[in-house]
Amino acid sequence: MKSTRKGLRKGELEKDTYERLNCADCGKPLKTTDDPDEVFTVRTCPDCGAEWKELR
Repeated sequence: MKSTRKGLRKGELEKDTYERLNCADCGKPLKTTDDPDEVFTVRTCPDCGAEWKELR
């Protein structure tokens, strides 16, 4: 699982006008899964299922 920063640099993720992260392949906004025991949140594309982690 890659980080959201690497995804933005490689063109896998894009930001829209409201600074939301979108999947570059599907164009859909990412869903957030927050586990309180982890240091990061998991951002998932609802269409293709690709996942990225984002440090809090």
